Amino acid sequence: MLVTGAARRIGAVIAQTLHAAGHDLALHCRNSRDDLDQLIANLERERPDSTLALQADLSDLTQIPSLIEATTQRFGRLDGLVNNASDFFATAFGEVASEQWDRLFASNARAPFFLAQAAAPHLKESCGAIVNLLDIYAERPLAGYSVYCMAKAAQAAMTHALALDLGPEVRVNGVAPGAVMWPETDSDAVHQARIVERTPLKRTGRPEEIADSVLWLLRDARFVTGQIIRVDGGRTLAG
Repeated sequence: MLVTGAARRIGAVIAQTLHAAGHDLALHCRNSRDDLDQLIANLERERPDSTLALQADLSDLTQIPSLIEATTQRFGRLDGLVNNASDFFATAFGEVASEQWDRLFASNARAPFFLAQAAAPHLKESCGAIVNLLDIYAERPLAGYSVYCMAKAAQAAMTHALALDLGPEVRVNGVAPGAVMWPETDSDAVHQARIVERTPLKRTGRPEEIADSVLWLLRDARFVTGQIIRVDGGRTLAG
């Protein structure tokens, strides 16, 4: 399986969860190579020769085919693709630059699409699956983050469209987390507390709960495709 953005945060927990379930993994990073190397060292101690490190800038489409090729050469097949890599930052309307638009759409919509396209022949051979890491803000936009929300909405539409295009061999689904790991730039404790208070389960989620959902969609959800599962503690119900 190939997991993008696997070096840190939720991506690393997804990698650990899939590896513990017995899957061999190609793990991608863009800049966090030290973190990725440490993660892989830990996984290799648990099961030698079970991982592959990949580093690439997914905004460069010429690098994407090589990720799929390296994965299939190393493991002989590809059973799953987890599109986790993402950029997230605010874009104040009226001041949005084209570079911001390009960066957010490149990581959240364009790269996942072209990764899926490159992976599709191999996934069809293995009757594999794609899981896209989305965001509840694709459905309920966050003020001040219009371009990010639009890019995630495009990725959500892609999830539905590719489920049609790649069936019956390949299943395509998404996981939309709520408040799980606060953005590294968000230190507003009052704002965070308000979000938790509006969440029916009255807590933030754990990265392991997102990873468990990804594993279920990849391995166990044999009759599920074109679905986006909200793993948000019920937050979208409360608005």
